[in-house]
Amino acid sequence: MPARPTPAALALALAAALAAPAPAAAARVKELADVVGVRENALYGYGLVVGLPGTGDSERVLFTQQSVAGMLGRLGIRIDPKDVRSRNVAAVMVTARLPPFARPGTRIDVAVASMGNARSLAGGLLLVTPLSGGDGKVYAVGQGPVQVAGYDAGAGGAELRKNTPTSGRVAGGATVERAVDFALGQAPLVLALRRPDLTTATRVAAAVNAKLGAGTARALDPAAVELSPPAARRDDAVGVLAEVELLEVEADQRARVVVSERTGTVVAGEGVRLRPVAVAHGGLQVRVQRDPAVSQPAPFGAGRTVESTRDRAAAAEAAGGVVALPAAASVEDLARALDLLGASPRDLVAVLEAIRAAGALDADLEVLE
Repeated sequence: MPARPTPAALALALAAALAAPAPAAAARVKELADVVGVRENALYGYGLVVGLPGTGDSERVLFTQQSVAGMLGRLGIRIDPKDVRSRNVAAVMVTARLPPFARPGTRIDVAVASMGNARSLAGGLLLVTPLSGGDGKVYAVGQGPVQVAGYDAGAGGAELRKNTPTSGRVAGGATVERAVDFALGQAPLVLALRRPDLTTATRVAAAVNAKLGAGTARALDPAAVELSPPAARRDDAVGVLAEVELLEVEADQRARVVVSERTGTVVAGEGVRLRPVAVAHGGLQVRVQRDPAVSQPAPFGAGRTVESTRDRAAAAEAAGGVVALPAAASVEDLARALDLLGASPRDLVAVLEAIRAAGALDADLEVLE
């Protein structure tokens, strides 16, 4: 019966498969770039969530008491904030993203997060909350039932919690009241690449010129491509952008290896190559064990029982090996070679960092936290 592959072998095989060269696929300009000036805008506001089953803010949260008193004051009910003793209310921050070209009346989702010591927002209702932008103007108004993907229950000193019940969402809970104007008719238009690259910017400009005519586009830098629509279509910026964003361009990027020391994950992109290098792999395992020791006195003699501990230390060095890699070798070759030596994914992470330090890795190495 053939031997089953180990988890380390499977992980290394996955890294090798990702590192293997594959035919480059073209991507639409829509996935590669955004129009400068056309973007989302962040909105925020302060509000109250009511109707909680005793899981709201306590009386120690003074700003919640003041907010409740202020809200009731606007409704004609005068009350001293010190007299508010309700645990069914929670003070929250409300945030949302205003999409570009959103018109008044459009519904958008909002996120709600507790500011005080509320235990859960489940079952609550967000009251009318104005949502402002960075300029202080109100762009939307939110209200609706809060949906929480979690719970918090406890009794007799025991507590059970899942996810984060102190934050949630209100689906379609805000109505846009003010639109943000974008001047698309002003030429020239500029496309901002999401991953700046000289080769990609040049290819995008060439594809636009081939579609709309020579001189329509030019690459300003690795992150920007300038568009100057033809004179006959100067007032049709929307139509021009609709044609441009559907063009397919083969995007290029720097060779990159991303590793995570915490999980032992290694992902290598296309084009990663190694210079001639020799890799030695070995491991040292040290184990310290503490055993209890008891000293008993002689029968019918003077003395007492003494308890102590005895420490033992042992060290073992695993058998290592040396792998020689030729020029133009890939991470796939390294993964296969280390797999034959019994290396784990974490060993591969350490080896890649050492190879980069030796100057033999022709790629950017990014180590995640």
